[in-house]
Amino acid sequence: QVQLVESGGGLVQPGGSLRLSCAASGIIFSMFTTGWYRQAPGKQRELVARISRGAITNYADSVKGRFTISRDNAKNTVYLEMNSLKPEDTAVYNCNSGTSVKVVAGAFDSWGQGTQVTVSS
Repeated sequence: QVQLVESGGGLVQPGGSLRLSCAASGIIFSMFTTGWYRQAPGKQRELVARISRGAITNYADSVKGRFTISRDNAKNTVYLEMNSLKPEDTAVYNCNSGTSVKVVAGAFDSWGQGTQVTVSS
């Protein structure tokens, strides 16, 4: 059974930075594509960044140049470094992992608890 634990969220001022972590059991991240998603109140969940099995990264236009996804294979952990944060980045952030098709579609039955990111002055 796959278990995902997201952490690292918090309250930060506009322009600030946070690093989110996604730790997993029951799945080896380096064998799959892993995505970071976010969902703001009243909005659909969106994929903001993904990293492939071969460590190729892709980003949503809204975060390109500000967010960086990375993976530590030894720790089986995926990170999301978020810089130049904006109020519109406020959301609950989740990670999930599977085939690239599944990650792009966000087609997962199970999600972790997520980590809240709030960008506000």
